[in-house]
Amino acid sequence: MTTKPIIGLLGGGQLGRMLCESAGPLGYQIAILDEENSPAKQANHNDLHVTGSFKDPAKIKLLASRSDVLTVEIEHVDTQVLEEIATVGVDVTNADGAVTKKKVPVHPDWKTIRLIQDKYEQKEYLGKKGIPIAEQMAIADAGADRSASLQEAATKYGFPYMLKGAKGSYDGRGNFKVRSPDDFETAIQQMGDQPLYAERWVPFEMELAVMVVRTEDDAGELQKVMPYPVVETIHEDSVCTKVFFPPRNVADDMQARAQKIACDVVSHLWGRGVFAVEMFLLKDGQVIVNEIAPRPHNSGHYTIEAVPQMSQYKAQLCAIMNDFPEDFEVVPRVPSALMVNILGGAKPTSHGELAELSRKLSNRSMDVYLHDYGKQSKPGRKIGHVTAIGYSSISKLVEMAQPLIASADKIRAERVGEAAPAAPTSLSPKAAPLVAVTMGSDSDLPVLTAGLKILDQFNVPYEVRITSAHRTPHHMMKFAAEMAQGVVKVIIAAAGGAAHLPGMVASEVHLPVIGVPVKASVLDGVDSLYSIVQMPRGIPCATVGIGNSTNAALLAIRILGTTYPEYAAQMKAYQTKMKDEVLEKDLKLSSDGWQKYLEAKK
Repeated sequence: MTTKPIIGLLGGGQLGRMLCESAGPLGYQIAILDEENSPAKQANHNDLHVTGSFKDPAKIKLLASRSDVLTVEIEHVDTQVLEEIATVGVDVTNADGAVTKKKVPVHPDWKTIRLIQDKYEQKEYLGKKGIPIAEQMAIADAGADRSASLQEAATKYGFPYMLKGAKGSYDGRGNFKVRSPDDFETAIQQMGDQPLYAERWVPFEMELAVMVVRTEDDAGELQKVMPYPVVETIHEDSVCTKVFFPPRNVADDMQARAQKIACDVVSHLWGRGVFAVEMFLLKDGQVIVNEIAPRPHNSGHYTIEAVPQMSQYKAQLCAIMNDFPEDFEVVPRVPSALMVNILGGAKPTSHGELAELSRKLSNRSMDVYLHDYGKQSKPGRKIGHVTAIGYSSISKLVEMAQPLIASADKIRAERVGEAAPAAPTSLSPKAAPLVAVTMGSDSDLPVLTAGLKILDQFNVPYEVRITSAHRTPHHMMKFAAEMAQGVVKVIIAAAGGAAHLPGMVASEVHLPVIGVPVKASVLDGVDSLYSIVQMPRGIPCATVGIGNSTNAALLAIRILGTTYPEYAAQMKAYQTKMKDEVLEKDLKLSSDGWQKYLEAKK
């Protein structure tokens, strides 16, 4: 068996922990430089680890001497040492005692890490490459000129504008919103003597993020950049608290634009690995870049469950080891996912309810996964996250996962001293629909009522929609696409007259469609029946009697019974009840005679 390659990791926090969890099945060893009992070391015990600070040059060189490649969990590292290790090499003592130099590649490249460490230089570089960014200017160093520089920014950009630390800040920390000249003195005191820059205020509608994989050959030539789907990120108290995939109410073309911009950003960097590109979606539809993280990122945690064939952690490992599949494309296995960060609350046990909920809420419509980082709980500290993956739209998933969201919001409210948000009326999430019921007009609803009562009787989750094949064809197509992506197993479609709706829906989905002919003002519904029956070969569409939504619902439940035993059992009980009712009537008729029987029915 060949020797496993050793990846040296600077930093052993939760990102390193999840990287280690992905490395084992791939056959990679990871040597970690961080303090003892760091989250990553808890998940990965070996004799290669180095104890100490990932900012200590001597410790970094020791780690490099044990590694085949170096990577980072956090970008705040000594790039001078990384440059030396990659270009000059690190001392290695051979078995015979001789000392030689070994060059150890660093991915992402030390040039990328150095650029990203300075947010101002990062954006200056991106702007020169044609990447959309907010206007910015450097602020004078600490001293008498700093107030004048702040005034210059106000003259140039107006109020408010953002004052940001160029180095060392992360998760939104190191920012100050300057609203008027009265804020200058406070800003100078709060931001300290660090390098600063001012940025024009960006009235964004939403924060977006895209994880991007970058691969290159051994000569450093770019091979490919590959984006993951766009996600929406929610930040509170300068920390990402929630991530939604896909972003809510963002058009497909806008998501594609964000992916293109993210790929353009990463193509101008150096080295292999995954990169998070955080962006603002402006009110006018523009997308501009906010910042980059040269590593796995909070906004990509959802990929562990939603893209298990290539999570961001597996992608990081495969990319830096130059072992990334050539033809691979990211295709999430589910249509929606939600990530909720678990942040330490006012008490060490504040997160207990959220953790417990995550163990209880999984059902056939939503799977929930808890990630505990093994960290001591402190107020506002990231100590874990919960991912919920859904089998229908993001709006449905958010509805089902509301108890998780409410619990996280409660922890935050208690921590910052705000009134706790109202608790959801029920801790039981509403199940995603297994049956979709649609009609061409609300005039068809009375016909469908009997069938809806049957679905209620059998406790079948369903949703009811109006999607006219003639008046709103695009809306109908969107409905069909949404149902095909979710957990819906059967569609019931009612239509009268030309009655194209059942057949048109059947042509757009892989699901069984049951048509319910509706009696119109002429022809007694026969025209509707014939229209639904006469589907061309290759487009099957089941049909029931005119106006018989009861049978449509019962047929839908029988179809569900082939997958869900509880519905099969209920259907058998229903059939037994019908048989017993007929036998009871036959016995009564035989014993009472037809005349008395009829009299009793009046």
